[in-house]
Amino acid sequence: MRVSEPSSAAEGVRQRNLARLLRLVHLEGPLSRAVLTEKTGLNRSTIADLVAELVRVRLVEERAPDPSRRVGRPSPVVAVAPGVLAIAANPEVDALTIAAVGLDREVALRERIDLDHLLTPEETATILAERLDAWRDGALADARIVGIGLAVPGLVRAADGLVRNAPHLHWIDAPVRDLVAEATGLPTVVGNDASLGALAEHLYGAARGIDDVVYLNGGASGIGGGLIVHGMPVAGAGGYAGEFGQNRPGIATESDRRADGGVLEDEVSRSLLLEAVGLSAADEPTLADALARSDDPAVTAELARQRGILSTALANAINVLNPSVVVLGGFLATLADHDLDGLTTAVGALAMPATMEDLEVRVASLAEDRLLIGAAEAAFERLLADPAGTAG
Repeated sequence: MRVSEPSSAAEGVRQRNLARLLRLVHLEGPLSRAVLTEKTGLNRSTIADLVAELVRVRLVEERAPDPSRRVGRPSPVVAVAPGVLAIAANPEVDALTIAAVGLDREVALRERIDLDHLLTPEETATILAERLDAWRDGALADARIVGIGLAVPGLVRAADGLVRNAPHLHWIDAPVRDLVAEATGLPTVVGNDASLGALAEHLYGAARGIDDVVYLNGGASGIGGGLIVHGMPVAGAGGYAGEFGQNRPGIATESDRRADGGVLEDEVSRSLLLEAVGLSAADEPTLADALARSDDPAVTAELARQRGILSTALANAINVLNPSVVVLGGFLATLADHDLDGLTTAVGALAMPATMEDLEVRVASLAEDRLLIGAAEAAFERLLADPAGTAG
């Protein structure tokens, strides 16, 4: 046992260094060996050896040096290998959206399956398995699919991915992770949709490089949220943190109330916006376009009503959490885009002045891909943590 301990320790160091390199090119894009040497503090021969191992397991590839580099010895560029993918899915009350997302974050395929009924967990697993088989026989025939990530609008237990309650889908204690893994034969992870959206926007989008972030996501199933504090996602004791949609906003004018004793997602609602523009269903770009084109006073009034209530909710969150940036996704981004400066001013009138210093309200820059990229990120985590051990 004593003889093997140094070898085991060395293997542990090597695994961590492989993971570090793969995560760097995953997060930042193609990097030269010289840059990897600088960022990691490892010597050039160690970097060369680690890159060779990642090439061997088909996770990265080396490219010719940048021809614009004129000074010093040319350094090969290391990039994520093409065709390494995760399948991401977002079940909602009106549709199931599925995408194939590369380790380079490119969305290779995307499909929205509109529904006239509520999905069951079992149906979700069946549809995913069927679409995956079809994609493998077609566009993804040469792809290497490493896992599946689901962004679910509801409470998801962090310990095992059990969906404790997705109220709009009517899922209670649903073992979605196990159902999908069994149907597809792939490792599966499940997370709250807004928490995964927050992660995606923090790593790659509107909150990239920001350590303290409040993210609110508006979807067909209501409003959820995610938190980044000191650069780290905050899940809470059970994984249920960020449920801003269940808070009860202060509504100054009783005539602005739409639900007796309603929570935020009852008052700031995608379905009410759809109703205002006369649509029964729509994706986010279609809804945004319909709202922008409308000159109906009733639509203008509904936008103003929802923005006013949203301002109160955001001010409360800012007072409690003191973020640097608030990011709004989904139909909340549509509400904000209508007049972002006006919304920020309205929030500032309600929040403590000190908490508004240098604060920015931003819309999610990953747009419709935010939840899918977040779900894929969760699916990639196992591979990123142990590239050599999970890449076979």
